[in-house]
Amino acid sequence: MPSTPPSSSTTPGSVAAHARGSYDLVLKGGTVVLPDATVQTDVYVRDGLIAAIGGQADAARTLDCTGLTILPGVIDTQVHFREPGAEENEDLETGSRAAVLGGVTGVFEMPNTRPPTATPDAVAHKLARAKHRMWCDHAFYVGATVDNADQCGELEKLPGTAGIKVFMGSSTGSLLISEDDMLERVLRSGMRRVAIHAEDETRLKERLDYRVEGDPASHPVWRDDETALRATTRALHLARKTGRRVHILHVTTPAELALISAHRDIASCEVTPQHLTLAGEEAYARLGTLAQMNPPIRSGAHRDGLWHWVSQGMPDIIGSDHAPHSLAAKGKPYPASPSGMPGVQTMLPLMLDHVAHNRLSLRRLVDMTSAGPQRLFGLVRKGRIAVGYDADFSIVDLKSRWTIEQSWLASRCGWSPFTGQTLTGRPVGTVIRGHQVMWEGTLAEQALGEPLRFDATDRPQAPR
Repeated sequence: MPSTPPSSSTTPGSVAAHARGSYDLVLKGGTVVLPDATVQTDVYVRDGLIAAIGGQADAARTLDCTGLTILPGVIDTQVHFREPGAEENEDLETGSRAAVLGGVTGVFEMPNTRPPTATPDAVAHKLARAKHRMWCDHAFYVGATVDNADQCGELEKLPGTAGIKVFMGSSTGSLLISEDDMLERVLRSGMRRVAIHAEDETRLKERLDYRVEGDPASHPVWRDDETALRATTRALHLARKTGRRVHILHVTTPAELALISAHRDIASCEVTPQHLTLAGEEAYARLGTLAQMNPPIRSGAHRDGLWHWVSQGMPDIIGSDHAPHSLAAKGKPYPASPSGMPGVQTMLPLMLDHVAHNRLSLRRLVDMTSAGPQRLFGLVRKGRIAVGYDADFSIVDLKSRWTIEQSWLASRCGWSPFTGQTLTGRPVGTVIRGHQVMWEGTLAEQALGEPLRFDATDRPQAPR
Protein backbone atom coordinates (compact mmCIF):
# COMPACT_ATOMS: atom_id res chain seq x y z
CA MET A 1 0.00 0.00 0.00
CA PRO A 2 1.15 3.60 -0.50
CA SER A 3 2.97 5.17 2.42
CA THR A 4 0.34 7.92 2.75
CA PRO A 5 -3.39 7.62 2.15
CA PRO A 6 -4.80 9.09 -1.03
CA SER A 7 -6.26 12.58 -0.73
CA SER A 8 -9.32 11.76 -2.80
CA SER A 9 -11.93 9.05 -2.89
CA THR A 10 -10.10 7.44 -5.81
CA THR A 11 -7.76 4.72 -4.57
CA PRO A 12 -4.27 4.48 -6.09
CA GLY A 13 -4.40 2.60 -9.36
CA SER A 14 -8.10 3.01 -9.98
CA VAL A 15 -9.07 4.59 -13.29
CA ALA A 16 -11.76 7.21 -12.88
CA ALA A 17 -13.92 7.83 -15.93
CA HIS A 18 -14.26 11.42 -17.10
CA ALA A 19 -15.77 13.07 -20.11
CA ARG A 20 -13.09 12.82 -22.74
CA GLY A 21 -10.95 15.94 -22.68
CA SER A 22 -7.69 17.03 -24.20
CA TYR A 23 -5.71 14.05 -22.92
CA ASP A 24 -6.09 10.29 -22.78
CA LEU A 25 -4.55 9.83 -19.32
CA VAL A 26 -3.27 11.86 -16.40
CA LEU A 27 -0.98 10.50 -13.69
CA LYS A 28 -2.22 12.55 -10.77
CA GLY A 29 -0.50 13.68 -7.60
CA GLY A 30 2.72 11.69 -7.77
CA THR A 31 6.28 12.77 -7.11
CA VAL A 32 7.80 12.83 -10.60
CA VAL A 33 11.52 12.38 -11.35
CA LEU A 34 12.11 14.80 -14.22
CA PRO A 35 15.47 15.29 -15.98
CA ASP A 36 16.33 18.38 -13.93
CA ALA A 37 14.20 18.11 -10.78
CA THR A 38 12.00 15.89 -8.66
CA VAL A 39 8.63 17.53 -8.09
CA GLN A 40 5.07 16.70 -7.16
CA THR A 41 3.07 17.31 -10.31
CA ASP A 42 0.70 15.75 -12.83
CA VAL A 43 1.75 14.14 -16.10
CA TYR A 44 -0.59 14.11 -19.10
CA VAL A 45 -0.53 11.53 -21.89
CA ARG A 46 -1.93 11.66 -25.42
CA ASP A 47 -1.54 8.99 -28.12
CA GLY A 48 1.01 7.08 -26.06
CA LEU A 49 3.31 10.08 -25.61
CA ILE A 50 3.93 12.48 -22.75
CA ALA A 51 1.95 15.54 -23.79
CA ALA A 52 2.23 17.91 -20.80
CA ILE A 53 3.82 18.12 -17.36
CA GLY A 54 1.96 20.15 -14.77
CA GLY A 55 -1.05 22.39 -15.19
CA GLN A 56 -4.71 21.46 -14.96
CA ALA A 57 -6.67 19.80 -17.73
CA ASP A 58 -9.24 17.12 -18.41
CA ALA A 59 -8.29 13.57 -19.29
CA ALA A 60 -10.29 10.51 -20.22
CA ARG A 61 -8.64 8.48 -17.45
CA THR A 62 -6.98 9.33 -14.16
CA LEU A 63 -4.34 7.23 -12.46
CA ASP A 64 -4.10 8.40 -8.86
CA CYS A 65 -0.44 8.32 -7.81
CA THR A 66 -0.81 10.13 -4.50
CA GLY A 67 2.00 9.09 -2.16
CA LEU A 68 3.89 7.35 -4.96
CA THR A 69 6.97 8.22 -7.02
CA ILE A 70 6.93 8.19 -10.82
CA LEU A 71 10.19 7.17 -12.48
CA PRO A 72 10.97 7.09 -16.20
CA GLY A 73 10.33 3.59 -17.47
CA VAL A 74 13.08 1.20 -16.31
CA ILE A 75 15.00 -0.50 -19.13
CA ASP A 76 16.79 -3.79 -18.42
CA THR A 77 19.59 -4.05 -20.98
CA GLN A 78 20.51 -7.68 -20.35
CA VAL A 79 17.99 -10.52 -20.12
CA HIS A 80 17.97 -14.12 -21.34
CA PHE A 81 14.40 -15.25 -21.99
CA ARG A 82 15.51 -18.65 -23.42
CA GLU A 83 13.14 -18.74 -26.40
CA PRO A 84 13.58 -20.55 -28.71
CA GLY A 85 15.19 -23.74 -27.47
CA ALA A 86 14.93 -23.74 -23.68
CA GLU A 87 11.33 -22.80 -22.94
CA GLU A 88 11.30 -25.16 -19.98
CA ASN A 89 13.28 -22.44 -18.17
CA GLU A 90 11.63 -19.29 -19.57
CA ASP A 91 9.97 -17.88 -22.66
CA LEU A 92 9.26 -14.43 -24.05
CA GLU A 93 5.84 -14.27 -22.42
CA THR A 94 6.82 -15.42 -18.93
CA GLY A 95 10.05 -13.44 -18.87
CA SER A 96 8.36 -10.22 -19.96
CA ARG A 97 5.53 -10.84 -17.49
CA ALA A 98 8.14 -10.99 -14.73
CA ALA A 99 9.65 -7.78 -16.10
CA VAL A 100 6.50 -5.66 -15.90
CA LEU A 101 5.58 -7.08 -12.49
CA GLY A 102 8.96 -5.76 -11.38
CA GLY A 103 8.37 -2.32 -12.89
CA VAL A 104 10.45 -2.83 -16.05
CA THR A 105 9.10 -1.28 -19.26
CA GLY A 106 11.70 -2.45 -21.80
CA VAL A 107 14.32 -5.19 -22.22
CA PHE A 108 17.28 -6.10 -24.42
CA GLU A 109 17.17 -9.88 -24.90
CA MET A 110 20.34 -11.90 -25.46
CA PRO A 111 21.17 -14.14 -28.45
CA ASN A 112 22.34 -17.39 -26.81
CA THR A 113 19.18 -19.31 -27.64
CA ARG A 114 18.83 -22.54 -29.66
CA PRO A 115 19.39 -21.77 -32.46
CA PRO A 116 21.43 -18.64 -31.69
CA THR A 117 20.10 -15.26 -32.81
CA ALA A 118 22.83 -14.80 -35.40
CA THR A 119 21.04 -14.29 -38.75
CA PRO A 120 18.36 -11.99 -40.13
CA ASP A 121 15.91 -14.89 -40.15
CA ALA A 122 16.60 -15.61 -36.49
CA VAL A 123 15.94 -11.96 -35.56
CA ALA A 124 12.71 -11.93 -37.59
CA HIS A 125 11.67 -15.20 -35.94
CA LYS A 126 12.11 -13.75 -32.45
CA LEU A 127 10.24 -10.57 -33.35
CA ALA A 128 7.37 -12.68 -34.70
CA ARG A 129 7.32 -14.78 -31.54
CA ALA A 130 7.25 -11.64 -29.40
CA LYS A 131 4.26 -10.04 -31.14
CA HIS A 132 1.18 -10.01 -28.90
CA ARG A 133 3.05 -12.14 -26.33
CA MET A 134 5.65 -9.87 -24.74
CA TRP A 135 4.33 -7.56 -22.04
CA CYS A 136 7.11 -5.00 -22.30
CA ASP A 137 8.85 -3.28 -25.18
CA HIS A 138 11.85 -5.24 -26.42
CA ALA A 139 14.89 -5.53 -28.66
CA PHE A 140 17.06 -8.52 -29.52
CA TYR A 141 20.84 -8.71 -29.64
CA VAL A 142 22.52 -10.43 -32.58
CA GLY A 143 25.24 -12.86 -31.49
CA ALA A 144 28.64 -12.57 -33.16
CA THR A 145 30.01 -15.86 -34.56
CA VAL A 146 32.98 -16.95 -36.65
CA ASP A 147 30.54 -17.24 -39.56
CA ASN A 148 28.93 -13.79 -39.36
CA ALA A 149 31.86 -11.69 -38.08
CA ASP A 150 32.18 -9.73 -41.30
CA GLN A 151 28.41 -9.22 -41.64
CA CYS A 152 27.86 -7.71 -38.18
CA GLY A 153 27.67 -4.22 -39.66
CA GLU A 154 24.61 -5.25 -41.65
CA LEU A 155 23.07 -7.35 -38.90
CA GLU A 156 23.20 -4.49 -36.39
CA LYS A 157 21.03 -2.38 -38.75
CA LEU A 158 18.08 -4.75 -38.55
CA PRO A 159 15.01 -3.13 -36.95
CA GLY A 160 14.33 -4.40 -33.45
CA THR A 161 17.97 -5.20 -32.72
CA ALA A 162 19.92 -3.83 -29.75
CA GLY A 163 23.24 -4.34 -31.54
CA ILE A 164 25.94 -7.02 -31.53
CA LYS A 165 26.76 -9.24 -28.54
CA VAL A 166 30.13 -10.98 -28.14
CA PHE A 167 30.92 -13.84 -25.76
CA MET A 168 34.71 -13.80 -25.23
CA GLY A 169 34.38 -16.63 -22.72
CA SER A 170 32.12 -19.67 -22.92
CA SER A 171 28.91 -19.44 -20.94
CA THR A 172 25.40 -20.78 -21.52
CA GLY A 173 24.99 -21.56 -25.23
CA SER A 174 27.31 -22.03 -28.19
CA LEU A 175 28.28 -18.44 -29.11
CA LEU A 176 31.99 -17.77 -28.67
CA ILE A 177 34.51 -15.28 -30.10
CA SER A 178 37.64 -16.14 -28.14
CA GLU A 179 40.50 -15.06 -30.45
CA ASP A 180 41.67 -11.48 -30.95
CA ASP A 181 41.76 -11.67 -34.74
CA MET A 182 38.12 -12.72 -34.88
CA LEU A 183 37.07 -10.10 -32.31
CA GLU A 184 38.88 -7.46 -34.34
CA ARG A 185 36.90 -8.50 -37.43
CA VAL A 186 33.67 -8.10 -35.48
CA LEU A 187 34.70 -4.66 -34.22
CA ARG A 188 35.65 -3.52 -37.72
CA SER A 189 32.23 -4.48 -39.08
CA GLY A 190 29.67 -1.85 -38.06
CA MET A 191 29.26 1.32 -36.05
CA ARG A 192 27.07 0.64 -33.02
CA ARG A 193 28.34 -0.04 -29.52
CA VAL A 194 29.25 -3.74 -29.12
CA ALA A 195 28.22 -5.52 -25.90
CA ILE A 196 30.88 -7.91 -24.56
CA HIS A 197 30.86 -10.75 -22.03
CA ALA A 198 34.51 -10.37 -20.97
CA GLU A 199 36.02 -13.58 -19.63
CA ASP A 200 39.22 -14.98 -21.13
CA GLU A 201 38.52 -18.39 -22.69
CA THR A 202 42.15 -19.54 -22.68
CA ARG A 203 42.48 -18.88 -18.95
CA LEU A 204 39.15 -20.61 -18.27
CA LYS A 205 40.45 -23.72 -20.00
CA GLU A 206 43.78 -23.54 -18.16
CA ARG A 207 42.04 -23.36 -14.77
CA LEU A 208 39.44 -26.12 -15.13
CA ASP A 209 41.15 -28.10 -12.38
CA TYR A 210 40.36 -25.32 -9.91
CA ARG A 211 36.75 -26.44 -9.91
CA VAL A 212 35.94 -28.60 -6.90
CA GLU A 213 33.30 -31.28 -7.37
CA GLY A 214 30.22 -30.47 -5.32
CA ASP A 215 31.54 -27.07 -4.17
CA PRO A 216 30.06 -24.07 -6.00
CA ALA A 217 32.23 -21.80 -3.84
CA SER A 218 35.08 -22.86 -6.14
CA HIS A 219 33.32 -21.19 -9.09
CA PRO A 220 34.94 -17.75 -8.50
CA VAL A 221 38.28 -19.47 -7.91
CA TRP A 222 38.09 -21.03 -11.37
CA ARG A 223 36.70 -17.90 -13.07
CA ASP A 224 39.00 -15.61 -11.10
CA ASP A 225 39.64 -11.86 -11.23
CA GLU A 226 42.42 -12.26 -13.76
CA THR A 227 40.06 -14.14 -16.13
CA ALA A 228 37.82 -11.08 -16.25
CA LEU A 229 40.57 -8.46 -16.25
CA ARG A 230 42.52 -10.15 -19.03
CA ALA A 231 39.48 -10.25 -21.33
CA THR A 232 38.49 -6.66 -20.55
CA THR A 233 42.06 -5.51 -21.26
CA ARG A 234 42.02 -7.29 -24.63
CA ALA A 235 38.61 -5.84 -25.52
CA LEU A 236 39.71 -2.31 -24.70
CA HIS A 237 42.92 -2.70 -26.70
CA LEU A 238 40.99 -3.82 -29.78
CA ALA A 239 38.34 -1.14 -29.28
CA ARG A 240 41.13 1.46 -29.28
CA LYS A 241 42.79 -0.14 -32.31
CA THR A 242 39.59 -0.23 -34.36
CA GLY A 243 37.99 2.97 -33.05
CA ARG A 244 34.87 1.03 -32.05
CA ARG A 245 32.88 1.68 -28.88
CA VAL A 246 32.35 -1.29 -26.59
CA HIS A 247 30.14 -2.01 -23.60
CA ILE A 248 31.52 -4.38 -20.96
CA LEU A 249 28.67 -6.37 -19.43
CA HIS A 250 28.24 -7.48 -15.79
CA VAL A 251 31.57 -6.18 -14.45
CA THR A 252 32.50 -7.96 -11.20
CA THR A 253 35.92 -6.60 -10.20
CA PRO A 254 37.01 -3.14 -9.05
CA ALA A 255 40.18 -3.58 -11.14
CA GLU A 256 38.12 -3.73 -14.33
CA LEU A 257 36.25 -0.56 -13.41
CA ALA A 258 39.54 1.22 -12.70
CA LEU A 259 40.80 0.13 -16.12
CA ILE A 260 37.61 1.12 -17.94
CA SER A 261 37.70 4.54 -16.25
CA ALA A 262 40.81 5.32 -18.31
CA HIS A 263 38.99 4.55 -21.56
CA ARG A 264 35.69 6.36 -21.22
CA ASP A 265 35.81 7.70 -24.77
CA ILE A 266 35.45 4.17 -26.16
CA ALA A 267 34.05 2.08 -23.31
CA SER A 268 30.93 1.93 -21.16
CA CYS A 269 30.01 -0.75 -18.65
CA GLU A 270 27.31 -2.38 -16.55
CA VAL A 271 26.92 -3.98 -13.14
CA THR A 272 24.15 -6.27 -11.90
CA PRO A 273 22.05 -6.06 -8.73
CA GLN A 274 23.33 -9.53 -7.79
CA HIS A 275 26.97 -8.43 -7.71
CA LEU A 276 26.01 -5.29 -5.76
CA THR A 277 23.98 -7.30 -3.23
CA LEU A 278 25.45 -10.76 -2.68
CA ALA A 279 28.81 -11.68 -1.13
CA GLY A 280 30.34 -15.06 -1.94
CA GLU A 281 31.30 -15.87 1.65
CA GLU A 282 27.61 -15.99 2.57
CA ALA A 283 25.90 -16.68 -0.75
CA TYR A 284 27.47 -20.02 -1.66
CA ALA A 285 26.96 -21.41 1.84
CA ARG A 286 23.29 -20.37 1.87
CA LEU A 287 22.28 -20.81 -1.78
CA GLY A 288 24.69 -23.39 -3.17
CA THR A 289 24.42 -23.60 -6.96
CA LEU A 290 21.59 -21.04 -6.97
CA ALA A 291 24.37 -18.47 -6.47
CA GLN A 292 26.31 -19.76 -9.50
CA MET A 293 26.51 -17.36 -12.45
CA ASN A 294 29.02 -16.08 -15.01
CA PRO A 295 30.97 -13.98 -14.16
CA PRO A 296 30.74 -15.25 -10.60
CA ILE A 297 29.45 -13.79 -7.38
CA ARG A 298 32.70 -12.79 -5.71
CA SER A 299 33.69 -11.72 -2.19
CA GLY A 300 32.25 -9.04 0.02
CA ALA A 301 35.38 -7.01 -0.68
CA HIS A 302 34.62 -7.17 -4.40
CA ARG A 303 31.03 -6.10 -3.76
CA ASP A 304 32.19 -3.14 -1.64
CA GLY A 305 34.69 -2.24 -4.36
CA LEU A 306 31.91 -2.10 -6.95
CA TRP A 307 29.97 0.26 -4.70
CA HIS A 308 33.03 2.50 -4.41
CA TRP A 309 33.09 2.84 -8.18
CA VAL A 310 29.33 3.50 -8.28
CA SER A 311 30.04 6.46 -6.01
CA GLN A 312 32.68 7.62 -8.51
CA GLY A 313 30.19 7.76 -11.39
CA MET A 314 31.12 4.32 -12.69
CA PRO A 315 29.55 2.16 -14.04
CA ASP A 316 27.04 3.54 -16.54
CA ILE A 317 24.02 1.27 -16.20
CA ILE A 318 22.46 -1.65 -14.34
CA GLY A 319 21.31 -4.81 -16.10
CA SER A 320 19.80 -7.81 -14.39
CA ASP A 321 21.51 -10.54 -16.46
CA HIS A 322 18.26 -12.46 -15.93
CA ALA A 323 19.38 -16.00 -16.85
CA PRO A 324 16.94 -18.60 -15.45
CA HIS A 325 17.40 -22.34 -15.20
CA SER A 326 15.03 -24.88 -13.68
CA LEU A 327 15.51 -25.97 -10.09
CA ALA A 328 16.10 -29.50 -11.37
CA ALA A 329 19.02 -28.33 -13.50
CA LYS A 330 20.42 -26.12 -10.74
CA GLY A 331 20.12 -29.07 -8.37
CA LYS A 332 22.84 -30.98 -10.20
CA PRO A 333 26.12 -31.15 -8.28
CA TYR A 334 28.66 -28.48 -9.20
CA PRO A 335 30.13 -28.12 -11.85
CA ALA A 336 27.43 -30.03 -13.76
CA SER A 337 24.99 -27.33 -12.63
CA PRO A 338 24.36 -24.51 -15.15
CA SER A 339 25.33 -20.90 -14.43
CA GLY A 340 22.71 -18.18 -14.21
CA MET A 341 19.93 -16.84 -12.01
CA PRO A 342 16.66 -14.96 -12.58
CA GLY A 343 16.70 -11.22 -11.91
CA VAL A 344 14.49 -9.09 -14.14
CA GLN A 345 11.63 -8.97 -11.62
CA THR A 346 13.84 -8.21 -8.63
CA MET A 347 16.18 -5.68 -10.28
CA LEU A 348 14.22 -2.53 -9.45
CA PRO A 349 13.13 -3.69 -5.96
CA LEU A 350 16.72 -4.51 -4.98
CA MET A 351 18.01 -1.19 -6.25
CA LEU A 352 15.22 0.73 -4.51
CA ASP A 353 16.30 -0.97 -1.30
CA HIS A 354 19.86 0.22 -1.91
CA VAL A 355 18.46 3.73 -2.38
CA ALA A 356 16.61 3.40 0.94
CA HIS A 357 19.92 2.47 2.59
CA ASN A 358 21.67 5.50 1.05
CA ARG A 359 24.02 3.50 -1.14
CA LEU A 360 23.00 5.61 -4.13
CA SER A 361 20.55 8.40 -4.85
CA LEU A 362 17.25 7.97 -6.61
CA ARG A 363 18.46 10.22 -9.41
CA ARG A 364 21.56 8.06 -9.89
CA LEU A 365 19.34 4.99 -10.05
CA VAL A 366 17.20 6.65 -12.72
CA ASP A 367 20.30 7.50 -14.72
CA MET A 368 21.53 3.89 -14.54
CA THR A 369 18.18 2.32 -15.49
CA SER A 370 16.53 4.82 -17.84
CA ALA A 371 18.57 7.78 -19.08
CA GLY A 372 21.79 5.75 -19.25
CA PRO A 373 20.45 3.01 -21.54
CA GLN A 374 18.90 5.67 -23.80
CA ARG A 375 22.16 7.61 -23.96
CA LEU A 376 24.45 4.64 -24.58
CA PHE A 377 22.35 2.79 -27.13
CA GLY A 378 20.47 5.59 -28.89
CA LEU A 379 16.95 4.56 -27.90
CA VAL A 380 14.25 6.65 -29.56
CA ARG A 381 11.78 8.46 -27.25
CA LYS A 382 12.74 6.47 -24.14
CA GLY A 383 14.58 7.10 -20.91
CA ARG A 384 13.15 10.32 -19.50
CA ILE A 385 9.93 11.98 -18.46
CA ALA A 386 9.74 14.81 -20.98
CA VAL A 387 7.16 16.05 -23.45
CA GLY A 388 7.32 14.09 -26.70
CA TYR A 389 8.82 10.97 -25.14
CA ASP A 390 6.95 7.68 -24.82
CA ALA A 391 4.66 7.60 -21.80
CA ASP A 392 6.67 4.88 -20.02
CA PHE A 393 6.58 5.02 -16.24
CA SER A 394 7.76 2.81 -13.38
CA ILE A 395 5.61 3.84 -10.44
CA VAL A 396 7.02 2.95 -7.02
CA ASP A 397 6.34 3.29 -3.32
CA LEU A 398 9.69 4.28 -1.84
CA LYS A 399 8.60 3.69 1.77
CA SER A 400 6.84 0.35 1.43
CA ARG A 401 8.56 -2.39 3.43
CA TRP A 402 7.78 -5.83 2.06
CA THR A 403 9.17 -9.32 1.61
CA ILE A 404 9.83 -11.11 -1.69
CA GLU A 405 7.55 -14.12 -1.62
CA GLN A 406 7.51 -17.15 -3.88
CA SER A 407 3.94 -16.40 -4.97
CA TRP A 408 5.02 -13.03 -6.41
CA LEU A 409 7.61 -14.50 -8.78
CA ALA A 410 6.50 -14.90 -12.40
CA SER A 411 9.55 -16.45 -14.06
CA ARG A 412 8.92 -19.99 -15.31
CA CYS A 413 11.98 -21.21 -13.42
CA GLY A 414 10.03 -20.62 -10.21
CA TRP A 415 12.79 -19.39 -7.88
CA SER A 416 14.93 -16.41 -6.94
CA PRO A 417 18.08 -16.08 -4.82
CA PHE A 418 16.27 -13.24 -3.05
CA THR A 419 13.12 -15.10 -1.95
CA GLY A 420 12.42 -14.22 1.68
CA GLN A 421 14.43 -11.01 1.60
CA THR A 422 12.75 -7.96 3.13
CA LEU A 423 13.17 -4.75 1.15
CA THR A 424 12.21 -1.09 1.34
CA GLY A 425 10.82 0.23 -1.94
CA ARG A 426 8.31 -1.56 -4.14
CA PRO A 427 7.10 -1.36 -7.74
CA VAL A 428 3.40 -0.49 -7.73
CA GLY A 429 2.62 0.20 -11.39
CA THR A 430 4.05 -0.17 -14.88
CA VAL A 431 2.81 2.07 -17.70
CA ILE A 432 4.09 1.54 -21.25
CA ARG A 433 3.25 4.03 -24.02
CA GLY A 434 0.27 5.16 -21.94
CA HIS A 435 -1.06 1.65 -21.32
CA GLN A 436 -1.47 0.63 -17.69
CA VAL A 437 0.20 -2.77 -17.98
CA MET A 438 0.52 -3.60 -14.27
CA TRP A 439 -0.91 -2.22 -11.04
CA GLU A 440 -0.45 -3.75 -7.58
CA GLY A 441 0.54 -7.10 -9.05
CA THR A 442 -2.38 -7.31 -11.48
CA LEU A 443 -1.67 -7.38 -15.21
CA ALA A 444 -3.67 -5.83 -18.02
CA GLU A 445 -5.90 -8.04 -20.16
CA GLN A 446 -3.38 -8.43 -22.98
CA ALA A 447 0.31 -8.04 -23.76
CA LEU A 448 1.09 -4.92 -25.79
CA GLY A 449 4.89 -4.89 -26.01
CA GLU A 450 6.43 -3.50 -29.20
CA PRO A 451 9.95 -3.51 -30.65
CA LEU A 452 12.19 -0.77 -29.30
CA ARG A 453 13.50 1.78 -31.76
CA PHE A 454 17.09 3.01 -32.04
CA ASP A 455 18.70 5.98 -33.76
CA ALA A 456 20.88 3.59 -35.77
CA THR A 457 17.96 1.63 -37.24
CA ASP A 458 15.04 4.04 -37.01
CA ARG A 459 13.20 5.62 -39.88
CA PRO A 460 10.93 8.42 -38.67
CA GLN A 461 7.33 7.29 -38.60
CA ALA A 462 4.62 8.84 -40.72
CA PRO A 463 2.16 11.12 -38.89
CA ARG A 464 -0.39 9.25 -36.80
